Amino acid sequence: MAYPSEYIDLGLIEYKEAWEKQEAFNEEIRNNKNKQSSLPGKLIFCEHPHVYTLGRSGEQNNLLIKDEFLKKINATYYQSNRGGDITYHGPGQIVGYPIFDLEALNMGVKDYIHKVEDAIILTLGEYGIVSSRLDGATGVWLDAGTPNTRKICAIGVKISRYVTMHGFALNVNTDLKYFSYINPCGFIDKGVTSMEKELGEKLDFEEVKSILRKKIESTFLLDVQ
Repeated sequence: MAYPSEYIDLGLIEYKEAWEKQEAFNEEIRNNKNKQSSLPGKLIFCEHPHVYTLGRSGEQNNLLIKDEFLKKINATYYQSNRGGDITYHGPGQIVGYPIFDLEALNMGVKDYIHKVEDAIILTLGEYGIVSSRLDGATGVWLDAGTPNTRKICAIGVKISRYVTMHGFALNVNTDLKYFSYINPCGFIDKGVTSMEKELGEKLDFEEVKSILRKKIESTFLLDVQ
């Protein structure tokens, strides 16, 4: 059965403001779970100004720069309540925040994350980029399991009463130098890449966004309202 959902494009938005919107949507869906009519899920897409976020299980020393340098590179820093370690968000990166009721979708947490990864992998395949999962790590990777393993999409979620928030960050035309100031997702032996770097040219950001949206809708069998 298709899952009723709503697509919301927030455009370029500060991380904290987007986080507050997620919290409100998440709480609304959770509070409505005991009622006969369930609220539609939300699929939120956005971009953020330069920001570093640290997950619940992260180590603050994976941020390799001080506050003064953060200001110099026009970046901010937040400790988040999602899973995972440290990551970077910035312009040219599609950030997705699905607010879904996993009980309504009839799936567990692992299946949910795998479906997010599947949608990313299918999107990259549309551009001839071969990607996969990496054993022992979330996200989407290129050349997984080789000395040239590199991440193209990070995933970090929070789930409360089976309702999801936070999500994924796909590097499209991302300025990768910002990753050099952290140990991305806590890794010190794996690289980070973008679609632009792999293909050697900037991509049509809105086109990638549209394809990714369709892949998520079909992978999760969303009934978009």
